Amino acid sequence: MGDQDDRVAAFRRLHAEGCFVMPNPWDVGTARALEQLRFPALATTSAGYAWTLGRADNQLRLDQALEHLRAVAGAVSVPVNADFEGGFADEPEQVATNVKLAAATGIAGLSIEDSTGDPAEPLYPFDIAVERVRAARRGIDESGIGIVLTGRSEGFIVGRPDLDETIRRLKAYADAGADCLYAPRITTADEVSAVVAAVAPKPVNLLANAPFTTVAIATSLGVRRISVGGTLARTAWAGFLAAAQEIAADGTFSRFEGLPDVDALFSSG
Repeated sequence: MGDQDDRVAAFRRLHAEGCFVMPNPWDVGTARALEQLRFPALATTSAGYAWTLGRADNQLRLDQALEHLRAVAGAVSVPVNADFEGGFADEPEQVATNVKLAAATGIAGLSIEDSTGDPAEPLYPFDIAVERVRAARRGIDESGIGIVLTGRSEGFIVGRPDLDETIRRLKAYADAGADCLYAPRITTADEVSAVVAAVAPKPVNLLANAPFTTVAIATSLGVRRISVGGTLARTAWAGFLAAAQEIAADGTFSRFEGLPDVDALFSSG
């Protein structure tokens, strides 16, 4: 437990000032590679891990997610934040129970989303969404571990790009006990600045899933934490699919040059 406590403390310090990048590995190997590149913290990606199982995002079971968190957190020495989707439950009490299970895997933080997976009603009603974050906070407090709780509002992902409503939800999540706030797929300087100002002094996570910003720009806007979601995994899939499609279509292997020595990357481990 002491090692986890140290990682939680380190993770909290990272949020206190400045801006850090927290990239998203999708398995043990990519986690160790990113640690070697000296990133100070990592975050899992539900999408990236689901693709390794031949599933689409949001098709993981709770037991699979917990196993993945234990594997990634146990493979590195830096803090790991968990993409815990919607807590794998609708009811707040079950969210609290599942969060306690996640906290016991060795992670230093986790996020809870407010998306339902229902295209007709893609976001939980406001009051229920807030209660789910409050329940996650309660689960963390009851665990005694103190991991960082991130409240996510998914409107810009699920086709409800309403900045005012997103901010209303994020402010309520902060009041309900979220330590960090996150609105994936906001992309303009005005959107980012509005979110940062609305929830200050609590830190904001920015998703960098396209080349719309830089670390320097995000820092200047007041962002404290940057993650990339499943985009590193998609980058890897792009290279894999392009090479495989060339082989299947043309019978040529032109992409098999200039490749990294992956064994060398891990030979000292």
